[in-house]
Amino acid sequence: MAKLNRSIVGLSLLLSLLLCDFIIDLEASQQDLNQPYRTGYHFQPPRNWMNDPNGPMIYKGIYHLFYQYNPYGAVWDVRIVWGHSTSADLVNWTPQPPAFNPSQPSDVNGCWSGSVTILPDGKPVILYTGIDQNKSQVQNIAVPVNVSDPYLREWSKPTLNPLLAPNAVNGIDPDRFRDPTTAWLGRDGEWRVIVGSSTDDRRGLAILYKSRDFFNWTQSTKPLHYEDLTGMWECPDFFPVAITGSEGVETSSFGDVKHVLKVSLIETLHDYYTIGTYDREKDVYVPDLGFVQNESAPRLDYGKYYASKTFFDDVKKRRVLWGWVNESSPAKDDIEKGWSGLQSFPRKIWLGESGKELLQWPIEEIETLRGSQVSWHNKVLKAGSTLQVHGVTAAQADVEVSFKVRNLEKADVMKPSWTDPQKICSQEDSSVKSGLGPFGLIVLASNDMEEHTSVYFKIFKSNDTNKNTKYVVLMCTDQSRSSLNDENDKTTFGAFLAIDPSNQAISLRTLIDHSIVENYGGGGKVCITSRVYPKLAIGENTNLFAFNRGTQSVDVLSLSAWSLKSAQINDESMSPFIEYEDSHSLNQF
Repeated sequence: MAKLNRSIVGLSLLLSLLLCDFIIDLEASQQDLNQPYRTGYHFQPPRNWMNDPNGPMIYKGIYHLFYQYNPYGAVWDVRIVWGHSTSADLVNWTPQPPAFNPSQPSDVNGCWSGSVTILPDGKPVILYTGIDQNKSQVQNIAVPVNVSDPYLREWSKPTLNPLLAPNAVNGIDPDRFRDPTTAWLGRDGEWRVIVGSSTDDRRGLAILYKSRDFFNWTQSTKPLHYEDLTGMWECPDFFPVAITGSEGVETSSFGDVKHVLKVSLIETLHDYYTIGTYDREKDVYVPDLGFVQNESAPRLDYGKYYASKTFFDDVKKRRVLWGWVNESSPAKDDIEKGWSGLQSFPRKIWLGESGKELLQWPIEEIETLRGSQVSWHNKVLKAGSTLQVHGVTAAQADVEVSFKVRNLEKADVMKPSWTDPQKICSQEDSSVKSGLGPFGLIVLASNDMEEHTSVYFKIFKSNDTNKNTKYVVLMCTDQSRSSLNDENDKTTFGAFLAIDPSNQAISLRTLIDHSIVENYGGGGKVCITSRVYPKLAIGENTNLFAFNRGTQSVDVLSLSAWSLKSAQINDESMSPFIEYEDSHSLNQF
């Protein structure tokens, strides 16, 4: 054997390697065919149901994401627990034991959403909503067992829970009292936290509580803010943003800042925000002129996006935003595939230069996944043209494109009745041409275009002579032809994009990941996220195009598209529950 001909050995080795590669490719192909909608770089557990992001933070250099998780199946369950994963880069994630599950009288019927607060000594503490033995919503606390463990794998729920409970004296409905925020310190040294609620007459409330020691809380005589006829305020988020620059600021900052109040309205299942001023003496928040905390407020995302939460990354000096992206498929399909729910790719969020809008952008770490790149410069999309973008994995890609519009005088005039952008996008979809548009990208397209999703812009002349702007830019995501499966929700989404096309290009960034498409228009002024479930446009049978169906040419100043590698996300089995129920850990705080 030792003297066997080297060429034979080499050939044998080559055949073995080829066979091994074939088997690996075959297994990967089979896995893709069995689970075509699993994502490559969006956060999701290996199986089962996931909803709200909870308590994101960075601790001892490690990022943590907790989330609502049902360990028993692919639909929501009252026995919801706090799932937990950790990461060194917000891209690759390792599963940890669930932080806690229903076990105390104060949470025996479910451990619902909440937040993490980092105390001045650097130790984290969790406030969360528990459903108690009476099915009332109460606020509980959990603390780490070992604060020297950067992965915080063990958590304890003190016996003093619940800390906050609804009662007849404070007038809080026990069915509408949930989702405590990250707490902040006032000038007086007292902690503040808000809890979402509503009254019987649909007044939405951010109920304010104060505490000296983080364990004994007193309800303030006034809510931080309220708004009539808005219904239940779920998952509130309250944080400061710097007036200038894009750096984030710590939640208790007193500096030169504005404040943002975000609420998730259960009646619409959308996230709305206002920008305003927080009076630290009176403990009230007042939105700036033009903002009202209702459905007229701007949305963080005009697609499928809910229950979002931010945290301050003190290492990279940024505020990072997460949002739950639910399925658009029927529950029976979710049960069949064995999982439900994604988290959006984490976004950096900051105040725009106008002071009137928040900007969002995928965190820079996504660039570590970039592979092969395709670039265009100064191409012309003639009227009615479609150009394919070759050379990228169209099912898992990052695309940035910049359009410049010619002949603005050819734009159609906006109809006076067109006030709802989503309705306009639904009526004037990507097949309806106008003077300027639709133009944009066609993603997750099958070879014959029988399935495709269009992300596009249309430009209209304004019909409002009182406005300073002469043109209106409409941004749409048309899912009407996204799948041959008519049981899926294929709603078309839309929003107005506040830019002036006469003096600036119109940019679009699109993240594509098998069953999710995230779109950032105008440098992050408008975001639209959608879930798409094609039956034909899967894997290598997926295509990407730039298109223009308007009557006028559009310039593509630049287009860059990258194939994205898959991240390592929770690819191990979920760990068993590890939970400690005693009061000894309180001695650390």
